[in-house]
Amino acid sequence: MNEKVIVFGGSGFLGSHIVDALTEKGYHVALFDIKPSPYLKDRQEMIIGDILDSDFVENAISGCDIVYNLAGIADIDECVQRPIDTIRYNILGNSIVLEASRKAKVKRFIFASSVYVYSQTGSIYKSSKQAAESFIEDYNKLFGLPYTIVRYGSLYGNRADERNSIYRLIKESLITKKIEYHGSGEEIREYIHVEDAANASVEILSPIYENQHIILTGNQTIKYKDLLNMINEMLGGEIEIIYNNSKSETHYQVTPYSFNPKLGKKLVSTYYVDMGQGILNIMSEVYASIHKDAHEKLGFLIEEKE
Repeated sequence: MNEKVIVFGGSGFLGSHIVDALTEKGYHVALFDIKPSPYLKDRQEMIIGDILDSDFVENAISGCDIVYNLAGIADIDECVQRPIDTIRYNILGNSIVLEASRKAKVKRFIFASSVYVYSQTGSIYKSSKQAAESFIEDYNKLFGLPYTIVRYGSLYGNRADERNSIYRLIKESLITKKIEYHGSGEEIREYIHVEDAANASVEILSPIYENQHIILTGNQTIKYKDLLNMINEMLGGEIEIIYNNSKSETHYQVTPYSFNPKLGKKLVSTYYVDMGQGILNIMSEVYASIHKDAHEKLGFLIEEKE
């Protein structure tokens, strides 16, 4: 396959998995990020840069057929703490990548949005995604730039960090033997494994998804209290779970959706990573990061002792 793809935010949690999925499908893939990817493979090109540098972005996109933009601030709580940076990177940064894509006459512009985008919750993060979606739709109407907007749900899986809720819970459990959860535990999430999300993010390059809004959430609906109990059971039942029944103004309780005429089509796969196995893999990854002297042998983490 001769098509060249560039992934902005390609060093990150979701971005690195999308890069791998594209490479496996035979695309020539370039990663654009402010920091180098620790997961870079031989067939992948790394470009270090800032999406606010319009000339550099334009040069990077030149010659590309497809552009993915996953760059920006993706954590809701971080957006609340850094509102101006959120506006810069999530709105202005996306607009710079969008304009460079128009000039390069790319075949498709893929934007990583969120299921929060038409919710009453989500705060500044939601507003930044709303604005970016509007600009993309305007570019399509004014300049004919083909797009696909992907509204991701709650992601989990390997390569995450403390900004990911499941990663945070598992790390807290392993270090402190305790989880303090801010909520009642009745909150419902549809988690999707990052590898499933990445594969679907390549599938949407099919012509049927052009100029569409696609929702990518998981097949596995779970209450937070059941998730916490699952983690506790996997760790031998020794984790103390403390519920702080505070209600979040930024995170949803049961569903992110509120009534709005701009509908998205949900893309569902019948082949996906089982959540229990996915969480077990994260536990292995987090444990190894805490215990540097541990290594994997025959599928088990072994800790060397003197």
